[in-house]
Amino acid sequence: MPSGSTHDRITLWSLPIITGLSFGLVRSTHLTLFVSGGFLFSGLMFGPDLDINSRQFQRWGWFKWLWRPYQSSLNHRSFLSHGPIIGTALRLLYLLTLFLVLVVLGLIIDQLLSSEGRTLGFVASLWRSLSLHYQEVIALLVGIELGAMSHSVSDWSSSAYKRFKTKGLSGLLPQIKLQKRQRKPTRKSSSSKVVASGSRHRTKK
Repeated sequence: MPSGSTHDRITLWSLPIITGLSFGLVRSTHLTLFVSGGFLFSGLMFGPDLDINSRQFQRWGWFKWLWRPYQSSLNHRSFLSHGPIIGTALRLLYLLTLFLVLVVLGLIIDQLLSSEGRTLGFVASLWRSLSLHYQEVIALLVGIELGAMSHSVSDWSSSAYKRFKTKGLSGLLPQIKLQKRQRKPTRKSSSSKVVASGSRHRTKK
């Protein structure tokens, strides 16, 4: 599996390619900027390795504790953290859950201080802004997913290469473990064992 510094280099080297492809497809400078920004953010801070004490995790600084529950609930390199689309979706859902917790706390504080629904006003304003700029939101999400996949693909490629070096082509094939079913002794065989043990006991006498 590549080290954290290797993943960083892959992200930085891939950034010009992602930027060029994005601009070639959408022909928009600001949408390309959102795709590239999402790719860079995901590759350096929001990638699959947030499930362990990694460079991505450390870069959250004072807020890295937010990812402790996420780490404790997932195994490293599981499909839920490193899988295509589902890994990014789960991390976004996790952050959204934390945001909703903050919203609830804000509503409680509003009630205590009688501050005339400032929290609801902020949430409504944020929702309107996201709705008006949905193209930018989509571009950002695409960039985040591309950044995560560059990480996962490099992990899978490295593991496949190591298996190929040690086992050849057979190492690239899916490993199927066959478990032999233990045959339960039948009544006939068990009764014959009892008879045989009884006869041996009589001959000793």
